[in-house]
Amino acid sequence: MCTLEKRGRVFLLTLTGDDDHRLGPDLIAALRSALSTARKEALSDPGGAALVTAAQGRFFSNGFDLQWAKAAGSPSAAQARLESMVSLFAPVVADLLTLPMPTIAAITGHAAAAGFALAMSHDHVLMRGDRAVLYMSEMDLGLPFPDYFITLMKGKIVDPRTLRDVALGAMKIGGKEAKERGIVDKLYAGPEETLEAALKLGEELAGRGWVGSVYAETRKAAFPELCKAVGVADEKLTAASKL
Repeated sequence: MCTLEKRGRVFLLTLTGDDDHRLGPDLIAALRSALSTARKEALSDPGGAALVTAAQGRFFSNGFDLQWAKAAGSPSAAQARLESMVSLFAPVVADLLTLPMPTIAAITGHAAAAGFALAMSHDHVLMRGDRAVLYMSEMDLGLPFPDYFITLMKGKIVDPRTLRDVALGAMKIGGKEAKERGIVDKLYAGPEETLEAALKLGEELAGRGWVGSVYAETRKAAFPELCKAVGVADEKLTAASKL
């Protein structure tokens, strides 16, 4: 479902296969396991690191596994499964918020709903400009946003009109407009170029040799409401003695 490999000082987390990478319990668990491994390795070798998240195929991620939810057999059981995915995914956002290294999302395909949220949970967002689309589909599906999705969008989408269009308008946003609206940082011609650029940026950031614990605490301080929304503990900066 996903793989983690080390390329120099960069961890490459890849959602594998040609499906649409629906965030069901199994994939969520695999992502958390990969992020845990990257965290442990980075802390054991504090020379600087970065994480790049990418995906194979046409999709970065198409959100929660709604088919799995519907297969529960009744509306109430389907709702329970959906709520379980919402609860299970919040720690993934928390893991990325507390990861002791810079993080980069390489949007190499369409990113919708929770898949869009996964991308926005990274520090830097690069995107292919030729075909990929960003889309918060909840309004079209008649589903309420989880509270932490709203907090994430408010923290990462600065322009209130863009926030309106994404959350209330269910706008499908292509690469050029996503760059103009400040949702993504840079655009590239296709998936290969996007991944190559993300790995290069990751190597550059890892090369700064930043103290991972300081980086993580600074990120947490930058997004206090999001940390609270996904259950990240409010801890004191532990590396102050290094100043």
